[in-house]
Amino acid sequence: MNNRTPVADARLSDRPTSRNINALRHVLAYLAPYRWRIAAAALALSIAAGMVLALGIGLRTLVDEGLAAGNAALLDQAVIVLCVVVAVMAVSSYARFYLVSWLGERVVADIRRDVFRHVIALSPGFYESTRSGEVLSRLTTDTTLLQVVVGTSIPIALRNVLMIAGGTTLLIVTSPKLTGLVLLVVPLVLLPIILFGRRVRRLSRSSQDRVADVGAYVDESIGNIRTVQAFTHEATDRSRFGGRVEDAFDVAIERTRARALLSSSVILLVFGAISTILWIGGHDVLAGRITPGELSAFVFYAVVVAGSVGALSEVVGDLQRAAGASERLIDLLHTAPDIRAPAVPSPLPQPARGEVAFERVVFHYPSRPDVAALTGFDLTVSPGEKVALVGPSGAGKTTVFQVLLRFYDPSEGAVRLDGVDLREADPAEVRARIGLVAQEPVIFSADAWENIRYGRPDASDEEVLQAAESAHARSFLEALPEGFSTFLGERGVRLSGGQRQRVAIARAILRDPAVLLLDEATSALDAESEQVVQEALERLMAGRTTLIIAHRLATILKADRIMTMEEGRIVESGTHGELLARNGLYARLAALQFSNASGLSASPARAAKLGTG
Repeated sequence: MNNRTPVADARLSDRPTSRNINALRHVLAYLAPYRWRIAAAALALSIAAGMVLALGIGLRTLVDEGLAAGNAALLDQAVIVLCVVVAVMAVSSYARFYLVSWLGERVVADIRRDVFRHVIALSPGFYESTRSGEVLSRLTTDTTLLQVVVGTSIPIALRNVLMIAGGTTLLIVTSPKLTGLVLLVVPLVLLPIILFGRRVRRLSRSSQDRVADVGAYVDESIGNIRTVQAFTHEATDRSRFGGRVEDAFDVAIERTRARALLSSSVILLVFGAISTILWIGGHDVLAGRITPGELSAFVFYAVVVAGSVGALSEVVGDLQRAAGASERLIDLLHTAPDIRAPAVPSPLPQPARGEVAFERVVFHYPSRPDVAALTGFDLTVSPGEKVALVGPSGAGKTTVFQVLLRFYDPSEGAVRLDGVDLREADPAEVRARIGLVAQEPVIFSADAWENIRYGRPDASDEEVLQAAESAHARSFLEALPEGFSTFLGERGVRLSGGQRQRVAIARAILRDPAVLLLDEATSALDAESEQVVQEALERLMAGRTTLIIAHRLATILKADRIMTMEEGRIVESGTHGELLARNGLYARLAALQFSNASGLSASPARAAKLGTG
């Protein structure tokens, strides 16, 4: 019996198919470690199929030797044997269902683990051209489809092949004449299954698309509920959502109509054929050519064979969709990371010094190969030095961080950490020496303990508390309903922007890196919070190499050097006072920030004095 549900059909039927069923051979590698369970499942499946066919023999004996002969004792024995057959069939069916379901779940768990292990190691360049939603779809829907095939479709196919082979043999043995009639009827039954089945699958895909539209609209609207309500867009969203719901309803009803027509056509043809066989067989019984038990068994076998053929036709579509899913998953697994450790990585010196050097670096983002993000970029930062990067948007400041973290490799030049070319080192070892506080702080859907401990999972509770104290985050975290154990919400929605930033700073403090990267680390803070966090950052920066991206001059006044960037290169270098005196790009940026902040024009010197930005 098919264990699939209409809901599962609708959810999975939108996946593209592949006629190359051989693509499923990749799944065999995941089944290989469980060969003993496969053998046990195959045995249980064979026993279950054999018991179903044995029911026909029992039915014939029951009718001919029990009912027709009027032998009560034989009737009792036949019923007992029938009950034993049913019991064996039930036990073997249980074993078959459990074992194949276990295999399906085990295989999908192994595939998901391998795919996630692989995609999480792919460089950010991969995600510039690949939607994260597509990766998620492959991890969920595609792997679930393989689970359905391994745990349901393939066992159903094997079971029905056995039923067709055994049932057809017993049909021929019972009555060659009636078997010929059945073989003539089978194509008539398959015809509507093929014709209407294609239409049902097409409508199922369309229905799933419409349901996806509904889900996407809900996700976008609820995810931006503050914007929706701030712009009083509720009425428009209700109307648009209603339209999408009605579209989904219309397609679903059309699909339901097609499925109902398919079912009614099959029922009409199958039972019409059975009625015809019964009529012809009945005349054969009256003429003495076959016994009533043989006729009963024949009808039973005919129903079994017809049902098995119909089930096989449905399985073909599942196998094609699973083949497509397998191709997509294997394609993802075969995607080579752009950034990987060399076969024999060069070790970084111990202890870490924190020396950073960019040597004539040229870099293009994969999604923008015609535009250089860095051009001939040269910069050497000594251990413990604090260097600030400033410049207009698009100057390449953030790209410097991306390349230093080795999210990308430069097309020309070299980047070195403690004298070792990053391309010759293990990326994990490089990143272990770097701490990052991003402009948009990332807060995970967990509590404060886990978020702060993210960079050092083995840190003690006391170390987490000290890091939070240094980042001026401990007081507001302890004030939460469950203190540090409070769930912070998706993307940290239970915290303010400044609080999220301080949690991110605490995370960097706990990591205790040799090189610290601050990307507008105080941009989300109010004046009071900025002051206390700036004090925490100054303690954190003490004695360690620090690169700072900032537009607000107050955050970089104490930097040892300030590098002004434009179009991917350094155009000015010096201290705050030196750059103002040159009256170049830095001075113009300072004056512009002050003018924008106050609404009044002022000299660069005045802007610097007030530390605005």
